[in-house]
Amino acid sequence: MRVLLDENVPKRLKRTFASDIEVMTVVERGWSGKKNGELLRLAEKDFDALVTTDRSISYQQNVPGFDLAILILEGMSNDYGDLEPLMPEVNDVLREMPPGTSRRVPEN
Repeated sequence: MRVLLDENVPKRLKRTFASDIEVMTVVERGWSGKKNGELLRLAEKDFDALVTTDRSISYQQNVPGFDLAILILEGMSNDYGDLEPLMPEVNDVLREMPPGTSRRVPEN
């Protein structure tokens, strides 16, 4: 599985993904500054999922129109210390998400 980390997610979170999940950041990919629609169109070509902290992305974009799953992290902040505890659930959820869906972790 290939996952893209959005710019708003701390890059050191890469180390907390399961070993069978290949993770790249938007910056590593050279896509810094891309708007959500354009980023999703680029990402769906090479990735299975986008991990973001952008809580409004599922309202602003037509998620079912993309061949990509979108996982939204909902920590107290975007800081590593607030997001790292979510990672066991993230690793499980990513494996079951079909393209064109979005999900929040933790689920409300």
